[in-house]
Order: sequence, then structure tokens, then C-alpha cells
Amino acid sequence: MPAPLILARIAAIELMRIASPDAHQGAVADADAVYAIANSAITRINKRDGRIRAAWRGDPLRYKHVNSCIVHGRALVCAASNYPDTPMRSQVLWFDRVTMRLERERDLGVGAGSLTWLDRHGGAWWAGFANYDGRGGTAGRDHRATVLVEYTASFVERRRWRFPAAVLDRFAPRSTSGGIWGDDGLLYVTGHDRPELYVLRTPCAGDTLDLVETIATPTGGQAIGWDGADHRRLWSIDRAGSQVVLSALPGDRPARRRCS
Repeated sequence: MPAPLILARIAAIELMRIASPDAHQGAVADADAVYAIANSAITRINKRDGRIRAAWRGDPLRYKHVNSCIVHGRALVCAASNYPDTPMRSQVLWFDRVTMRLERERDLGVGAGSLTWLDRHGGAWWAGFANYDGRGGTAGRDHRATVLVEYTASFVERRRWRFPAAVLDRFAPRSTSGGIWGDDGLLYVTGHDRPELYVLRTPCAGDTLDLVETIATPTGGQAIGWDGADHRRLWSIDRAGSQVVLSALPGDRPARRRCS
């Protein structure tokens, strides 16, 4: 039996859209610019006038699937993989976010799946590894093998977290495409297609994340990023419309839980 549907009781409010042909995998922003992410390209766009300020164009044979990025200091740190090839290999890319020059890479090798998103939180790296039922998947694993991995600052694995069954059911037959930590200590995750944002937190016991809330969004799945000017505003993409989209999340936040 499939897990029960998750009904979103609250919704994000769309604020603006900017057209970009690179709005294919995800979006993220700093105070001045929004970055549209494609498989082997990233474009830096001025948020005020929509003009392109810088861009990176990678070799599509080498950079097959750049999926998401975060702003980390002066850098744009991006999650990438060899999707849809198997075995699944992943890497992390660091760009100068002003010039969009690729500065360094780290190969994570063959691991828990296909790296679709990465974030920095609590002095650690947190990585979402996708697994799929069909194209890009590995024999013996399906979307239920999707995991969250916590790494040290030097990318030594600490532990893994599973996603709750209700969220995995919404991922199926694909997987997680976006994930970012909020300043409220909660993890905000998207799937591949559904216009939903899953709010999660690490449990007091066990290795399965707790589902706190589901938020309806104006765009379907894919990678997401906070706005550099306001961390209750979220950038996502309208893949079909080739647009980056800014939305405001509801003001009420789930109460923090403290484990005894």
C-alpha cells in the first residue's frame, strides 16, 4: 500500500519571475543576483533588471548534471553528478560567484546515490543523494534508498538519515531534487515534480527524519535556494516556462523541539 497523501495546509506566495533559458535544474540567490542552474551551465542574473552579469559554460561531456548550488561566502558551491550514467558518481564544484570562474572540484566518488543538493549547517556538510526507480537508477535500489548524509567539514561521513515513508511516496518514482537548511533549524526539501516543499527535522532518536509540515509551492520540485536578502523568501524554477521564481514562505514557523 502506498503511503498516505500529504495535504499541504499552507502555501508559499509567488512574488516575481525572471526568464532564463538556464532555469532547468534549480536556482539560488545572494543579495544582488539570482543564479539559474542548468546541467552544464550557470547564469548570474541581476535581480533588479534581469540582465545577465556573468555565466559559466562547462563541457557537457564532463559536467553532465549540475543540479543545485548554495551561496557560501564568496563562493557558489554546487552539487553535481554523472546522472543518468551508472554507477552513480558525484562531485562538488566551487565557483567565484561574481566572475563565475570554476575554482576547484572535489570528487565524492561512487556512494549513496546521485548527489542532487548540498548545504552547510552546524559546521557540517549535508548532502542529499537521490536514487531512482527507472532512468539513472541502480539495480537493487529505488527511490526508497534516497538518503541524507552528514559530513564533516573535510567530507568525512558522520551518519546517514532516511526520509519518512510519506515523503518518499511523494518522491516516487524519482527522488529529492533540492534541500536547504533554514535559520529555524529545519530542513526544507523538494522532490522532482510535485509543487510541494517538505519541512523536516532530525529526530530525537532513530535515523528517520521527521516530517513537520508540507508547504504548497507555485513551482514543481527541482532545486531551491534562499534569497540572500531574506531567508523567508525562496527561489525555485518553473522548468517548463524557463523562469526563476521568488516566493514568500508563510510567516508562522513550526516550534523548535528540544530533545531531552
